[in-house]
Amino acid sequence: MSSARSPHLRFGLMFAAAAFLLDQLTKWVITVPLSLEPKGVIEITSFFDLRWAENCGISLSMFASCTDTTRWTLVAVTGLVAAAVAFWMTREQAKGDVVALAMILGGAIGNIVDRVRFGYVVDFADLHIGDFRPFMIFNVADACITLGVLLLVARALLLGEKAGQADAKPSAE
Repeated sequence: MSSARSPHLRFGLMFAAAAFLLDQLTKWVITVPLSLEPKGVIEITSFFDLRWAENCGISLSMFASCTDTTRWTLVAVTGLVAAAVAFWMTREQAKGDVVALAMILGGAIGNIVDRVRFGYVVDFADLHIGDFRPFMIFNVADACITLGVLLLVARALLLGEKAGQADAKPSAE
């Protein structure tokens, strides 16, 4: 990571804004036009439902506690993480990493907005095979964050191997 400003910053900020807007739009569609309410379920397919869930915790509903202390602590912690990701994005030179960081940033802001507005994050996407649920109920912001992290890890592993192979090549003197 260079100390120079990222040439992809504007693109990254637009991508983060798009992720945020898509997250908020889907939550609005779920709650307003579709009128999904607490404990509500709308069956879409045999393996995907829209199912209302209020997540007061972090990923996978860990540390779930619907108190004001937890709410504002999670807003602050998520805000710090989002600020760190935004700063990293200003310095990142690789466009692929900027895209991954933008997904994380947009998703984090989407979940922060929910937590500030409602005291919990609105989750609704329920992928399942019969009664087996390989994932917790999630939202677009969660998907963006997860995909962004996976993209960063994959790029680090793949590009790290290529850089290591380039360093291992003997120089032609």
